[in-house]
Amino acid sequence: MAFLTTNPALARALAARDYTDPTRVQSAVLAPETKDRDLLVSAQTGSGKTVAYGLAMAETLLGIEERFGPAGAPLALVIAPTRELALQVQREFVWLFAETGARIVSCVGGMDPRQEQRRLAEGAHIVVGTPGRLRDHMERGRLDMSAIRVVVLDEADEMLDLGFREDLEVLLEATPSERRSLLFSATLPRGIATLAERYQRGALRIEVASAEGGHADIAYRAIRTAPKEVEHVVVNVLREHDAPSAIVFCNTREAVRHLTATLQERQFSAVALSGELSQNERNHALQALRDGRARVCVATDVAARGIDLPNLSLVIHAELPKDAETLQHRSGRTGRAGRKGVSVLLVPPFRRRRAQDLLAVAGVETQWSAPPTAEEIRALDQERMLRDPLLADAPGEDDLAAGQLLLSAYTAEHLAAALAQLYRSGLPVPEEVVDPGETRVKNERVRRPVEGTPMQWFRLNIGRRNNADPKWLLPLICRRGNVTRADIGVIRIFDNETAFEIGADATERFLAGLRKPGGEDVVIEPLAEAPSGRPTARPAPRTGMKPRGPRRDEAGSGTWDPQAERPHRAPRREAPHRAQETGEDSRRQVAADTAAPVRERSREARHEMPRQAPDEARFADKPPRGKPYRDSKGKSDRSAAPAGEWRGKSSHRGDEPRGEAKPFRKREEQGAAKPFRSGPREEGGTSAYRKARPAGDAPARPAAKPAGKGPGKAFGKPGGKGSGKPAGKPGKKPPRS
Repeated sequence: MAFLTTNPALARALAARDYTDPTRVQSAVLAPETKDRDLLVSAQTGSGKTVAYGLAMAETLLGIEERFGPAGAPLALVIAPTRELALQVQREFVWLFAETGARIVSCVGGMDPRQEQRRLAEGAHIVVGTPGRLRDHMERGRLDMSAIRVVVLDEADEMLDLGFREDLEVLLEATPSERRSLLFSATLPRGIATLAERYQRGALRIEVASAEGGHADIAYRAIRTAPKEVEHVVVNVLREHDAPSAIVFCNTREAVRHLTATLQERQFSAVALSGELSQNERNHALQALRDGRARVCVATDVAARGIDLPNLSLVIHAELPKDAETLQHRSGRTGRAGRKGVSVLLVPPFRRRRAQDLLAVAGVETQWSAPPTAEEIRALDQERMLRDPLLADAPGEDDLAAGQLLLSAYTAEHLAAALAQLYRSGLPVPEEVVDPGETRVKNERVRRPVEGTPMQWFRLNIGRRNNADPKWLLPLICRRGNVTRADIGVIRIFDNETAFEIGADATERFLAGLRKPGGEDVVIEPLAEAPSGRPTARPAPRTGMKPRGPRRDEAGSGTWDPQAERPHRAPRREAPHRAQETGEDSRRQVAADTAAPVRERSREARHEMPRQAPDEARFADKPPRGKPYRDSKGKSDRSAAPAGEWRGKSSHRGDEPRGEAKPFRKREEQGAAKPFRSGPREEGGTSAYRKARPAGDAPARPAAKPAGKGPGKAFGKPGGKGSGKPAGKPGKKPPRS
């Protein structure tokens, strides 16, 4: 490589790794005009950025020298957003600076900080870490930033998204002002530009993402998937590609745990990678993938950036990413360094529009297809078996002798069948899946099959005696047969079975879904013709309850159409004739009709009506009511009331007759009027109302409360001991009053 002639040690390290030609971003970073300048580089993931800024750092730190001096305070600092990316950068630097004698120390969260402290105390040339752990070491005095000559920010946009802006600013302000800054990011949002303007000096901006045309080495594929068959489609996609290493992305930790357990049960060597695992567990999982002990990694978006697996050729999106940028970073785990890769999106019918928007924003072309079936996978297994190196290579003498022995005991056909069975025993069994078909356009109204559309009848071994009800029969049919409400026609419920219609265009898909075991004691089978007989009517509702249930037709009360509007409400009955009404409602109506003419009279007419005197004869036999008569001592004496005399309840006190009404006078004419109790209290706690009260009405209250806190209120029953304490300090006598 001609551009590395200034440092022979790095040239030998690249040659040992078969690096023959530099990538576009490496050539741009090492151009003559970039020497000793701050750089702001935008490049896609997987474009060789780690080696690019490693070579740029070597120019500043080594020059033409082949080895570093004694280790002391760090000379270079590399900041990465995630632990996996920081550890991967350290591994890349180990082989890149192998012949320079560089001491490289990593400082990431989840690792032992005391061990990192000992390594920093022993001296380091390059420190690689995450923002939080680096800041912690610096504030504790373990990381000396005074000798830093180069600072690298890898995946700067991701660090800002994760909320590391404050940590980055603290770290950058602690470095010398004359240091060189290299900022690498997949995108250049406004936050990155602001950070570069503040902490870089005349940075040279380099954009190579558009020149590379995105991920040209990645083939995108979208697979239509039934909502309940995502795990089965993942199994079939892994079996179809037979990749040496693959990664499956989920959105939540719970989904990662569940899918990992599912794949392990189906004989896949799978490991999990999510934020809930410790750093030691995450390192072991990635190392198992690199060593070949595991072939599938189920991970969250924590593995979407920075992870480089050499043999990773397949990426599966079990759940769609949140945005197009995450889609590109996920897919960027494959197709790296010129290798080809495949990115597969599993798209349920209700997510198709979102998947199309993500792919359009990402600017990639996608091939839509049905999920791989079990028959296709078995055919691929036969082709792979014929190409297996075990059959293609020439056998040894011991193997020939064992073969002759087997041929003497068994026929050739028997041995070949046993060999095929032995080959398939080590492979996971493919799953039976169905193609949900093309989905409808968004906002298109789902319509029922028009009259005259060919339908196919099916029967279900559940009837009215098994409490069959369309409310749970309809979801059961849709789930078992992978159909929708629009594909189902009439449902007829009998005593021991239920018959229903399926559209002819969905019959094949429905039968394919029935072949899959459902785990329920429900048997669905096709019928040659429409069922005969009347469906069973539902039991009548109890008296006083409003009937609720499915809508029925005129022929049979048990037939239900799932497409009918508001199937849960029974048809409203017409009100009976007025002459047939009985009961309280009819009596209320008659009373209302009688009182109607009275309500329509005018107000003047009602006031002109003479007031009738009470009929004393009506109260002749009535018992005395109201307040009883009292004797001279105030005792009640009901017997003293005159016979036949009735008195209403008096509205005033006493038995004296009410006097004449006093004429109304204004408050000013009544003499000493009492002012209203309003306004703020004056000093001493006395309101205006209390001050204006006459002296003879009631005893006057004191103007202010006495000094000190008085005793509390009594608590408990009358006569009990009060709960209040005397004023003053505890243990002393109460003050004298």
